Amino acid sequence: MQTTVFTKVGFNGIGLHTGRPVRLTLRPAPAGHGIVFRRTDVVGIDARVPARWDLVQISPLNTRIVNAAGVTVSTIEHLMAALAGCGVHNVLVEIDGPEVPILDGSAAGFARAILGGGLRRLDAPLRAIEVLAPVEAAQGGAVARLRPQQGAEPRGLRIDFGIDFPDPAIGRQHRVLDMANGAFLRELCDSRTFCRLSDVEAMQSQGLALGGTYENAVVIDGDRVLSPGGLRHADEAVRHKMLDALGDLTTAGLPILGVYEGRRAGHAMTNRLLRALFAQPSAWRIVECDAALAARLPGGRLKPADLAAVA
Repeated sequence: MQTTVFTKVGFNGIGLHTGRPVRLTLRPAPAGHGIVFRRTDVVGIDARVPARWDLVQISPLNTRIVNAAGVTVSTIEHLMAALAGCGVHNVLVEIDGPEVPILDGSAAGFARAILGGGLRRLDAPLRAIEVLAPVEAAQGGAVARLRPQQGAEPRGLRIDFGIDFPDPAIGRQHRVLDMANGAFLRELCDSRTFCRLSDVEAMQSQGLALGGTYENAVVIDGDRVLSPGGLRHADEAVRHKMLDALGDLTTAGLPILGVYEGRRAGHAMTNRLLRALFAQPSAWRIVECDAALAARLPGGRLKPADLAAVA
């Protein structure tokens, strides 16, 4: 069945790129509502912005959505990943600024609060988008693909991601993860956004990363990790890219059944991939999830051990 949050859940923080303080509140929503943001600081025009693939404004460093009135919300990807990973399908996200708080640079803080508040099952069946044929988006050396499961691969969502950076502290990393049964909570949600020290000045000169610190991002300089405490995982960088991919895929509006393959792909490439998918009606279909299939979705059938990962 579809779900929503059981009670309101609040967050305070700063925007990674704006550097501005922001308050965000998740509120319960009815079945079929989806994930919708509402800017509480905007008056006189439509302040609601659905978190939907066709409202994504292409941006290389984050995922930004914009409505017909020009109202935007940026850096939604970590919250979107946490909602998917916790099995939340419907929620109203009230926010008093243009950017979601970065917290510690991962999705763990969002997941911890969502699960702490609990979920409410709604009286409506859960549906999903099943990929029927391969689709691809590519630019330069970046590629993102969606394909159906093959052979013995179980139905659900699998993410297969590879990155390659010249910095030895990151280097070449590759990971494949079946997203069923709490895998997001156990394996991905605490992995933080990362950047190269050489890029920080350039970003800040463009008015970006103004809220970035060594505490809310992993900063890399060649073979050194400058953030206190070092890495949470040896391959934290590729895990975070997978986290981002899940968040961006969640803008499809329904869970996706298929295999996502990313090679040096980012937010813009994943959005182009969703646009390519929905431009080919024969490449997908909507299916109703029975209990067994729902259990294989990223937020399905969570166990105490999964919850302990964000406790």
